[in-house]
Amino acid sequence: MEEKRTWINATTLGDLIDMKADLHPDKEAIVFRDERHTYSDIAHKSAQISKSLLALGVEPGDRIGYFLGESVETVLIMLGAAKIGAICAPINSRFKPRELRQVIVHAGMKVVFTTASDSGTDFNDLIQRTFPQIAESESSSLSLEDAPELQTVVVMDDIERPGTVNLTELDRLADIVSDEEVLFRQSGVRVRETAIIMYTSGTTAMPKGAMLSHEAFSRYGISLQERMLLNEDDKIWSALPMFHIGGVAFMLASIFVGGTYFHTGHFDPGVALAQIRDERCTVALPAFETIWLPIISHQDRSDNDLASLRTLMCVGVPERLREFQKATPDAPLLNACGQTEACAFLGLSELNDDPELRFTKGGFPMPGLEIEVHDPETEEALPFGSVGELWYRGPAMFDGYFRDEELNEKVFDERGFFRTGDICEIDLDGRVTFISRLKDMLKVGGENVAAAEVEGYLLTHPAVAMAQVVAAPDERYVEVPAAYIQLNSGAEVTEAEIIDFCRDEIATFRIPRYVRFVDDWPMSGTKIQKFALRERIAEELKSKGIKSAEKISSAKD
Repeated sequence: MEEKRTWINATTLGDLIDMKADLHPDKEAIVFRDERHTYSDIAHKSAQISKSLLALGVEPGDRIGYFLGESVETVLIMLGAAKIGAICAPINSRFKPRELRQVIVHAGMKVVFTTASDSGTDFNDLIQRTFPQIAESESSSLSLEDAPELQTVVVMDDIERPGTVNLTELDRLADIVSDEEVLFRQSGVRVRETAIIMYTSGTTAMPKGAMLSHEAFSRYGISLQERMLLNEDDKIWSALPMFHIGGVAFMLASIFVGGTYFHTGHFDPGVALAQIRDERCTVALPAFETIWLPIISHQDRSDNDLASLRTLMCVGVPERLREFQKATPDAPLLNACGQTEACAFLGLSELNDDPELRFTKGGFPMPGLEIEVHDPETEEALPFGSVGELWYRGPAMFDGYFRDEELNEKVFDERGFFRTGDICEIDLDGRVTFISRLKDMLKVGGENVAAAEVEGYLLTHPAVAMAQVVAAPDERYVEVPAAYIQLNSGAEVTEAEIIDFCRDEIATFRIPRYVRFVDDWPMSGTKIQKFALRERIAEELKSKGIKSAEKISSAKD
């Protein structure tokens, strides 16, 4: 494909939304189900958040979290923080108290926005259960022993509660700060400063905070403008959660090109199908087959419902992607290779690629991204056409993990290349394709899960002496956690009791769907052979004809 030259025009996220509001004041920017917001709406309301944050004493570099469902408020908080040089740190809306505490404390969040009820989840209740001292506080200015940097929790309704700020108070705070104060702070924000910290699971028991700059998101927008030919006439649809790099980056790319971003809110395949059809969306970014399959398989879908689409992006096995393409024969389905650390995409198909290449390869690297594969043992660089550990560097990549200098020293080489820990292929033409994880990671329905996180929690059960978590194959989620457990001498516990122990303490996608008890382990020297455990559970499920695990819901969901 002959690409039209796109000039680098990186800017800050605050200036980005204001610039687009100046160009397209009355054009719709964001649509969450039935909530419709123009560019001028988003610019004005995000500035109100900026004012409130300034009144709360937020300084450049302070971390601002949100623990919310899918709503326009996530966009306003993100941009409102960015305008004044603060850093937004979205919190996974599926987290439970253990994970909430980890992320809020590690990020040192100064302000956290939440809500009492959204799609059946009481997010504020989860915050209160995580930090019971909030309800005991006589002031909304907090001083918590367990979270010393957390000063304010904003509950986005008008109810007065101990230890929190409500919307009435938030509006009052905004009224005491002038537009000029916001503009002054906004003028001092640099494009290389961190705009957003995206938490992603690592191989240790702590999620890792990937620091992404204002420039990284601009560069990402430029890349999609080039690769997918995004423009201001596009209606860009996605259902990815707004704590996921895809949801955040796709939304910001839509603003970057001046398009309109459509989101289903709480995911419902029937609602999603109707939204794409009725709004005449032109670009769909479902990203994962767990989102796209329920839509194209929906009982209400007719042949013309997806006719407005000109392209879409989804990853999956080749057989599934070929099936998906049949549902949108006139809209090329693009494959991708992605990571949070790469600001969503590190590789993406081109629109005119041969269909079979789009189904089987992860695509060419994004503009400006340098990629290499290395021997995982020797670190020797391998030629194109090889499979090895992927290393890369480029303008849209992250700047390291927040508050983890020891890890940063390990994952970056002296040239600034990031060692991904993922096994990938770079073919002779330069396309990059994900093969497997070198790290001990699972991918459950698009969610990264570190086995160590789940193992660490299982070990808090008094009956558990040792726990190992591996991936079990699953038709619905691709893979799900399976736990192998060795009990303490004389202890007794059942599979159901272990699963119940996890409910309401860790996110449902992290809860083991299968629990098996062992007395000894397959060993390789001093290490447990996890591959043998993976093979064992896969063979067991196959022999029993089990293709999908039972769905798990939290007791209080």
